Amino acid sequence: MRFTILSIFPEFFDSFLSCGLMAKALEAGVVAVDRVNPRDFATDKHHTVDDRPYGGGPGMVMGLPTLVTALRSLPHPGRLLMLSPAGRPLTQKFAEELAGEEDLTLVCGRYEGIDARIFDLFDITPVSVGDFVLSGGESAAACLMESVSRLVPGFMGKEASADEESFASGLLEYPHYTRPEEFEGLAVPPDLLTGHHAAIAAWRRRRSLETTLYRRPDLFDATILSDGDMDFLRGLPRARPGRNMHIALVHGPVLLKDGKVGTVSLTNLDVHDIARVSRTYGLGGFEVVSPLRDQLTLAGRIVGHWREGPGLAANPDRSEALSLVRLHEDLDAALDAVGKDHGQPPALIATSARGPATMSFAAARELIGKRPVLVVLGTGHGLADAVLDRADGILPPLRPFSDYNHLSVRAAAGILTDRLLGDVL
Repeated sequence: MRFTILSIFPEFFDSFLSCGLMAKALEAGVVAVDRVNPRDFATDKHHTVDDRPYGGGPGMVMGLPTLVTALRSLPHPGRLLMLSPAGRPLTQKFAEELAGEEDLTLVCGRYEGIDARIFDLFDITPVSVGDFVLSGGESAAACLMESVSRLVPGFMGKEASADEESFASGLLEYPHYTRPEEFEGLAVPPDLLTGHHAAIAAWRRRRSLETTLYRRPDLFDATILSDGDMDFLRGLPRARPGRNMHIALVHGPVLLKDGKVGTVSLTNLDVHDIARVSRTYGLGGFEVVSPLRDQLTLAGRIVGHWREGPGLAANPDRSEALSLVRLHEDLDAALDAVGKDHGQPPALIATSARGPATMSFAAARELIGKRPVLVVLGTGHGLADAVLDRADGILPPLRPFSDYNHLSVRAAAGILTDRLLGDVL
């Protein structure tokens, strides 16, 4: 594989290319690297490659004349990549895709970026190595080169090494140990000393699952787990942020169809389904709010039937979910109940399909990890302004760009809970 690097600091790569496996791969001809400096294609005496941005603003922008000339001079550019925080994330899967190319050209930007018209002139894929900003694309290019080169046949001293590393199976890698067998009172895990290959493989799989759960549970979204994997993960202790989260379903004050503020009737299905969502995600509780006494009486009969009456014997699972339901005449009573559960007042987070939002989902997740939170959903046509005005934050609509925004409150509760907790197991 051949890498061509376009950079105004080609010397940046001197150390990177002269040590470790990369140096050995270059010497063996497994990979080849060419470095091209756009300044060499400048026509003025200062070798200028940048200029002031149109529209004003701080910094400078890399211009097109030298960069375009440099790109057009390449005999075998292959696939063109530009290192950019706005690019496609560099993942192990993407690295595997790139490792199948014969030639890769890496464009390293500097200053405030590169004139955007370069994308009109060339088929360039922007690539990001993380959600952060660097001074230039050189260090990101080195990261990409190493991740891709390791997958090229002949690069690794032992081909099997790449198959067992982090992300190769979709999970993080298991921990490693070497001699001495004991160091400062810390021993190597006994399973690794048995010489039993199946036992060692099982131990490594469990540790890989465990490490992924605690450090990168999001990776499970793209990984197929066996029944044995799932059984092992279920038995692991872990923090459950859902315990800090309570859902409140408010029936009044809410907006009515005519735009006025009022109260709507309680729905049996809402109580059942949101209770099941609450139990599935391990929430602290489900608070049903209605100022109408007859509605609370009806809700009490529904809950009592499943929690203590005939429904308990007929469907214990449903009973377990309904045991999370508490009934309140107003929102203040619900807030007081949640506060007593946790020993501190909860934050009040409201939801609205109308917007505008004042709190992101990321900020709400962080808050739920720190303190009790009551997430309030409205029936009818949404929560009244009196509720929204007192909230510590209002979440964005679930489908802000859709031309149809009429989810049932039951569906919204499930989607909202999953989005806030991201709890995969």
